[in-house]
Amino acid sequence: MIAAYFKFAERGTDLVTEIRAGATTFMVMAYIIFLNPAILGAAGVDPVATAAATALIAGIMTIAMGVFGNFPIAIAAGLGINAVVAFGLVLGRGLSFEGAMGVIFWEGLIVTLLVVLGLREAVMNAIPGSLKRAIAVGIGLFILFIGFVNAGLIAGGEGAPPVHFIFPVDNGPFVALAGLIITIVLWVRKIPGALILSIVITTAIALAVGVATVPTSFTSDATFSTIGKLSFTEVFEKLGIVVAVAVIFSIAIIDFFDTMGTVTAVGNQAGLTDDEGRVPGLRNILLVDSVAAIAGGFGGTSSNTSYIESSAGVGEGGRTGFTSVVTGVLFLVSIILAPLALMIPAVATAPALIIVGYLLFEQVGGIDVGDVEEGLPALLAMILMPLTYDIAVGIGAGFIAWTLIKLVRGKLGEIHPLMWVVTVMFVLFFLLPWLEPIIAG
Repeated sequence: MIAAYFKFAERGTDLVTEIRAGATTFMVMAYIIFLNPAILGAAGVDPVATAAATALIAGIMTIAMGVFGNFPIAIAAGLGINAVVAFGLVLGRGLSFEGAMGVIFWEGLIVTLLVVLGLREAVMNAIPGSLKRAIAVGIGLFILFIGFVNAGLIAGGEGAPPVHFIFPVDNGPFVALAGLIITIVLWVRKIPGALILSIVITTAIALAVGVATVPTSFTSDATFSTIGKLSFTEVFEKLGIVVAVAVIFSIAIIDFFDTMGTVTAVGNQAGLTDDEGRVPGLRNILLVDSVAAIAGGFGGTSSNTSYIESSAGVGEGGRTGFTSVVTGVLFLVSIILAPLALMIPAVATAPALIIVGYLLFEQVGGIDVGDVEEGLPALLAMILMPLTYDIAVGIGAGFIAWTLIKLVRGKLGEIHPLMWVVTVMFVLFFLLPWLEPIIAG
């Protein structure tokens, strides 16, 4: 029955291969159980509750992807958007964690409606490829920057330069540097589970030198306390309609295109695309992924999305949704590991953040930087995200610059109507500090 439902024979696989593939995908993704609490911890949430919810939502949605999408791709809290939640929405814009989760809920709902209404092609056609890649690269640089900050190697100051390198004189930065070396070695040697293994080894070093300590208790009254804690209205009340819509839409763009790129890449690797590069059953796959974003907001784990690390399982022969089912079950089992998040210091997860930043940075090769129409907007999008600690600022600058350059060069026909809508929205987004007094008066 399992073989028939998941089409083992049609896709040239078997039960043992699918189980092995699912376990491999879990091993290379398990780091998110500890990394997500490390990032969201900046927003003041309980790490044990976040770790447990991260594993729970990832498990449920990955199983759903396997059963309903029949595709070998796993889902978990998205790196990048969780940084937006902690540093952009909570610390940057003053939302509560519940308000930030409300933003994630709304962006997930937008992406879900796009899929249900069949508008994904329109959205894909509206945003130029250079900006799609620039968004991913910018998020990668943002995550990498956070990694160096968490490692204690980069800090801001009142004097010049505003951001500067800190020569390590304490054990913490030295542990982070050692962890980075270990992580790079494991990664380039293609050791299975390199990121989770590096976190474990670096944590052990941190414990040995006193940078981290073993908690007196691994229990927490707050376990699963993040689930259901979200506010649907706070973002509109605190930021106003225009800014709120711009912020929600910018995150939806990140989520939507990250998924499209991941699904296409994994589908090609697995040989599941047709002659035109299309993935069979794409709507079901995108629908599960979109609902996962909503589930992430409801569960307090940030938006959940498809993971490119799923390619590791495909490399082990995974070809069907049963690979995802196995990965999802392992995520559910891993809930018992959630209390370990209490003993993992930021310097132990910082090296993994730096490597993840590199993985997203790889897409810079697809941007024609020699063409000012593509390169300049891409540069603004990429560099302003880490420098401002605000994803929306980077995306907005990139969109406005791209549309402006096309306009002054007389290439109106290349600007999709939806790009005009988004560009105007971001112009209002940037002008709001000047418009608010006028509106109020």
